[in-house]
Amino acid sequence: MYCIKCGVELRDSEKVCPLCKTLVFHPEMPLPDGEKPYPEYVAPVKRFNRFGTLFVLSFVFLIPALITLLIDLKINSAVVWSGYVIGGLVVGYVAAVLPFWFKHPNPVIFIPCTGAAAMLFLLYICLATHGRWFLPLAFPISGIATLLITAVTALLKYLKRGKLYVIGGASIALGGFSILIEMFICITFKARFVFWSVYPFAACLLVGLLLITIAVCKPLRRTLDKRFFI
Repeated sequence: MYCIKCGVELRDSEKVCPLCKTLVFHPEMPLPDGEKPYPEYVAPVKRFNRFGTLFVLSFVFLIPALITLLIDLKINSAVVWSGYVIGGLVVGYVAAVLPFWFKHPNPVIFIPCTGAAAMLFLLYICLATHGRWFLPLAFPISGIATLLITAVTALLKYLKRGKLYVIGGASIALGGFSILIEMFICITFKARFVFWSVYPFAACLLVGLLLITIAVCKPLRRTLDKRFFI
């Protein structure tokens, strides 16, 4: 027996489709009182101390930062290499731990925070190594990447429909971003444009056009939704 809406195979004891919650209807077959494939009682999920876990994770990031700083000061009497370790730990903390201090973390807010932390870390590396690549290379690439990820996340979060359009457009934008990366590299290091970015751009363009075609063609989208539940 199959669901009349989504087509998923059902057991004879099913009264409601477990996938789309549609009432099971079969005019020629009575529903026997068979054993249900899933239990009716679901055990409650045990809650954990969120703030206690976050404090532990904070110390997990803090302890190696302090250890590397003390070792660096002991050996070199200055901050030489420990700044790179501490900066990486700060970026990891902002990305992985900081959002969970809030009850309902919004990725549209914390993705730019992570991008800003990464840009500051790159600026520190540039200044520590006396480089001149931050403004012409690292800043525009990391800034555009942050804006692109934030925009896609916001559209997927707040739009109820059209997610295939968003993902397809994001794929095409990712291909265009690869061309920008090669352009910034050539400008910064005065290198020759070798057009390696054409290959990821072509792949991302094909994937994006395929997703947009699926979104436009309703019969194709319904067939894929029925087969793969996408």
